[in-house]
Amino acid sequence: MSKFIALSSLALVLNANLVYADPLEADAMLLAHNEWRAKEGVAPMAWSMTLQDKASQWAAHLQTTNACGMKHSGAGENLYWASPQKTANAKDAQGHWIWQNSLQAIKPADVVASWGSEKQWYNYATNQCNAPAGKACGHYTQVVWRASTEVGCAKAVCADFSQVWVCNYAPAGNVVGQKPY
Repeated sequence: MSKFIALSSLALVLNANLVYADPLEADAMLLAHNEWRAKEGVAPMAWSMTLQDKASQWAAHLQTTNACGMKHSGAGENLYWASPQKTANAKDAQGHWIWQNSLQAIKPADVVASWGSEKQWYNYATNQCNAPAGKACGHYTQVVWRASTEVGCAKAVCADFSQVWVCNYAPAGNVVGQKPY
């Protein structure tokens, strides 16, 4: 049975929006998380169908009620958003470009690498984040949080071809005053 039915390259129509499911993306998402954890000497996580279901429900909620806008459902969650790819290859009668949206080819490794890139602003010695305005460290610290032993993720694609990815972790990390590893 598939470990991951929430992500895919096989499109299904739900409320006129795209929903994806591909078991290979679960493996890729778990591998990407565990590669970042290994860099810090942290044990690998296991895939959780329960957390995947939770992530899938929240991704669907963001898709249908929030136009794929990012809004957290609670602790122990990382979100990633990608805009649609915009292209124009024709002009209308007035000479204006006719823009079309398409789905960006975002891979699970891209999502986790985005979160992992926050490591550059995290100071382990002081357990502080020195990120510039609009940036953070909490996605990275959640990925490598030693006490988190399970992860489950999903993505939703909105009608405009933007996409929102959700990963849930258990136990939740980013406990104030504690170091991630």
